[in-house]
Amino acid sequence: MSLKIEQIELYKLFIPLKEPFVISLGPIYNAESVIVIIRTNEGITGFGECSPFMSINGESADTGMVVGQYFAQLLKGKDPLQIEDHIDAMDKLMYGNASIKSAFDMALYDIASQKAGLPLYAFLGGNTNKTIITDYTVSIGEPMKMAEDAWKIKEEGYPAIKIKLGKNGETDVQRIRAIRERVGNEIPLRIDANQGWGVDEAITTLRALEPYGIQHCEEPIARWNFMQLPWVRQESPIPIMADESCGDDHDVERLIQLGACDYMNIKLGKSGGIFKGLKMVKLAEAARIHLQVGAFMESRLAMTAFAHFSLSSPAIEHFDFDTALMFSEDPVTGGIVYERNGVVRVPEVAGLGATISESWLRKMQQVVV
Repeated sequence: MSLKIEQIELYKLFIPLKEPFVISLGPIYNAESVIVIIRTNEGITGFGECSPFMSINGESADTGMVVGQYFAQLLKGKDPLQIEDHIDAMDKLMYGNASIKSAFDMALYDIASQKAGLPLYAFLGGNTNKTIITDYTVSIGEPMKMAEDAWKIKEEGYPAIKIKLGKNGETDVQRIRAIRERVGNEIPLRIDANQGWGVDEAITTLRALEPYGIQHCEEPIARWNFMQLPWVRQESPIPIMADESCGDDHDVERLIQLGACDYMNIKLGKSGGIFKGLKMVKLAEAARIHLQVGAFMESRLAMTAFAHFSLSSPAIEHFDFDTALMFSEDPVTGGIVYERNGVVRVPEVAGLGATISESWLRKMQQVVV
């Protein structure tokens, strides 16, 4: 008897953050995700998660719960190991909706790697020759408050500090100056404008930030203005990382052809999942583009998938897996372990190695197909 999908469940996860997380696109108070559980006739169960970000994905947890039912009906009764066929079928059924597609993709890869008897990273052709070490992020705020937050991150042993900017270029320079004065010059700083600057403002600000030892700047200008990104890169003394403008493998091809960036930030919630994420990695490797794997506001469930994925290529050098640490509660059983000094360990079991606890599933809004 061949492996078949018998049932698909969708759950809406809602967890308040310990404190608001503020970026140039606005404040975030809660983590809202869609959990996808795919059950098979052989008892193998796959878990997936997405954290739709309305201003980036154009999706929400509510839309994910609705759109996910179309995909569940499409995949029910099919062989879960035919991942490429299922990705193609979802794309043909509905344009966009990369976030909820990524949750289905993740659950399918969980099943496939369990069936193969391999940890997900090994199933993807990766290994544990490198150590994953996450940065930790400072929200946008008053310069002195951001400086104190950065100092706490340094004292906790994280190897790099990520700083949200993008509200105002002149004030952003004051923010970085205050942070450097508080934390010193040894610890690397990474900045993320989240599309918050205009083109001229970005160039002026990046030049002003040159003395402060910035490793890279994520998405300095609006994603739709990507044709101007090569100019910003040329004029900037700080390496440029594409984020919101780098969704899937087609975006990677475009950005490479334009010479638009030095780094790219892959998020599975933008790419549509692991299948397309691997395509992005191959293109970046060929172009010698450095990579970061990042996250939205996912729990440790999806964060575990991101960590497995990060072990698939030596081109993935930076890791931004801190947001699950901001949750007021943890609904995940198994999964990655956050160790001292930002070190992240993946589970050495077959599959993803992470699930949502039954107690959490019982109290969440759900749909069964």
